[in-house]
Amino acid sequence: ARPVRAELLLDGTTAYVESAQACGLHLLQDHERTPTTTTTYGVGQLLTAALDAGATRIVVGLGGSATNDGGAGMLAALGVAGYGAGDERLAPGGGALAGLARLEGRPDPRLTDVELVAATDVDSPLLGLNGASAVFGPQKGASREDVLLLEGALHRWADVVEAHLGVAVRDEPGAGAAGGLGAALLALGARREPGIALVQQLVGLPARVARAELVVTGEGTLDGSSLVGKVVSGVAALAAAEAVVCLVLAGAVRVGRRELGAAGIEAAYSLVEQVGVEAALLRPAQELAALTTRVARQWSGPGRATVEESGTPPC
Repeated sequence: ARPVRAELLLDGTTAYVESAQACGLHLLQDHERTPTTTTTYGVGQLLTAALDAGATRIVVGLGGSATNDGGAGMLAALGVAGYGAGDERLAPGGGALAGLARLEGRPDPRLTDVELVAATDVDSPLLGLNGASAVFGPQKGASREDVLLLEGALHRWADVVEAHLGVAVRDEPGAGAAGGLGAALLALGARREPGIALVQQLVGLPARVARAELVVTGEGTLDGSSLVGKVVSGVAALAAAEAVVCLVLAGAVRVGRRELGAAGIEAAYSLVEQVGVEAALLRPAQELAALTTRVARQWSGPGRATVEESGTPPC
């Protein structure tokens, strides 16, 4: 483990915590992506900082994590530590949970007076074919063997944490978010809210879309999961409700025109397809700005482009 710089946003007595600032995949190089050993301990430290700042409502954004530890690291930072059969303190990471014998300690007592919100863009359960390990583990660097190890480890984690805290969470929607971090937050009494709905409300997005002539949103990799509960699908739904054209700029596009149309998306533009993988990785900001300029020109004015005219149909 190594320290990273992270921030939280305080709005009165509400604290907004982005979990990926402490355990995000973007913080690691490819060879460091090992979800059997990465930890959410830093997320617990951010929650502690929010409590120290006097927050009475804490909203935790889940997504983009490099972890698969079921939130064990976060709970350890908040006072609930795991131990193995030989009374040794459990090592960090999801893989170590396979040897979990018991938990000791109680969560920071200040949490009992706090409204805790888990903002997720997925409703995955903790376990199974649609759970944290099977669906998201490979994206974080897990091999097939790692996925099997992590799945078994999270089974053990669920058994122990549910018994220790007296809350059944493994099958709850969102429990599998951020490598199971959602499950730990739910065990602390958090209420799950769809992240896109929360953000839409905070920034007044429905009213902005209603006034717009064209809506443009973005995604790293636009695939099937992007069209279910994530920002892209939420923005597209708002645009469709107002009969406003919605476009997506993405690093890569892995869905076809039919799927995009069903989601209310008129066209999607792939940065990789436009400039190649090397340029997209070496100069992402510059190349995205250039792509945005081209798309804006194509869709501006009375003679704005259709999908067929744009020259860059959805992949």
